[in-house]
Amino acid sequence: MSGHTENDITIAAPLDLVWDITNDIENWPQLFSEYASVEVLSREGDKTTFRLTMHPDDNGTVWSWVSERVIDRRNRTVRARRVETGPFAHMDIHWKYAEIPGGTSMHWTQDFAMKPDAPVDDKGMTELINRNSRIQMELIRDRIEQRDRELRSTTVS
Repeated sequence: MSGHTENDITIAAPLDLVWDITNDIENWPQLFSEYASVEVLSREGDKTTFRLTMHPDDNGTVWSWVSERVIDRRNRTVRARRVETGPFAHMDIHWKYAEIPGGTSMHWTQDFAMKPDAPVDDKGMTELINRNSRIQMELIRDRIEQRDRELRSTTVS
């Protein structure tokens, strides 16, 4: 068995701003509430390899892993995969952006499978990812919309 999630949100801000903020990996600890730190390990063209470290979970466990992320600005997509998979047998991520009336649509797809000895199975991780994706997307939306308002107010003054 494997897990699959799809989550999306509309952000009332220009696509270029949404793209720039959400793809600024070094700033993710300020954008996502779940990440404590990020360390960029290498950059090769549009590919970035980096280590993400989360804040401790309810049991005090700190999860950390290495991911590889390839951006395609022209097609408004990002593909990522975990290089150090941790409790996952595999984790593949696809982000898609679209300009829509009133702002930008951001769509996240995650395809994964958990290892047999993982602390949660595929179904449980699907529920966790869906719940957390909604929380993180709403937080990201709010932060980007606030930044857009700030930018607009400084250009008007």
